[in-house]
Amino acid sequence: MSVEPPKAGLPAGYLLTETSKTWSQLHDSRDRGARGITILELLIVVSVLALLASLLLPAVQAAREATRGIQCVNNLGQVVHALQMYYDEHRSLPMGIRSESSTKSSYGWASSILRELEEAALSNTFNHDSRLDQTSDVPRSTSPAVYLCPSDSGEPTFPMYAEMGRHGTRAQASGRVLVVLPRANYVGVFGTFDPDDNPGESGDGTFVKNKCVGFAELTRGMSNTLIVGERTTRKLASTWIGIMTRGEDANGRIVGYAYLGPNRDDADECEFDSRHPGHVNFAYGDGHVAAIHDDIEPTVYRELAQLR
Repeated sequence: MSVEPPKAGLPAGYLLTETSKTWSQLHDSRDRGARGITILELLIVVSVLALLASLLLPAVQAAREATRGIQCVNNLGQVVHALQMYYDEHRSLPMGIRSESSTKSSYGWASSILRELEEAALSNTFNHDSRLDQTSDVPRSTSPAVYLCPSDSGEPTFPMYAEMGRHGTRAQASGRVLVVLPRANYVGVFGTFDPDDNPGESGDGTFVKNKCVGFAELTRGMSNTLIVGERTTRKLASTWIGIMTRGEDANGRIVGYAYLGPNRDDADECEFDSRHPGHVNFAYGDGHVAAIHDDIEPTVYRELAQLR
């Protein structure tokens, strides 16, 4: 390798000196680039990331809940549309609680509108005249997505125990399972009376026992009458298919009532509640779906749940 001679006017040894400086600078630069971050710098980075996460997480959660809330409203919209289709064919709403011939079990209103919800295959797996605990396992382990609020959580099925002791005394101590039922979140409006403390026929709402209600009976106006509302698993596990007559909180598994207000911790387990912050979604007789807010005046709330 040849080395060019120093340029004219440059002192001897200049090239060697400058080359040495260049290698020294390169070595220093590599040393600086390879230096790790300090603990203080790491803590600062972690703190910044934690702050960003704390700011973004609530926004992400709120966005997700908003999406789930929209889906819940859509589900209720499909349910009430199916009820209207059923009404057009039968000139009445389905029975809220329909006893089969042995009277040992009953089927719920939601089991009558499966065909209107394009669930004919599921509808064909059971017969309303047979005992619920003797039907196929298929319907008793299936929950159509339209009957589930995406904001709620829970097991896909739950056991119905035989009721022991008087209702409301919290004396339930039965370990005998009568039937396993599929979970659902939308229950019919029984009115303003507790369906577990009163005869099933005594409700003053749209879905009562062994009785079909027509729209003409909604004398407060179809747009002012609640017919279906939400309930979460934390309140009382509910179902779409039906109940065993002697089951724990039996009627309350498929219908609910309005008395104290939505989302009330001090309300009975058969009242309505949701996981949507500040409100519960309801479907009205005229087909629209709207939120009832937690601060609704109790008298107004009860009037909305009554036929007349």
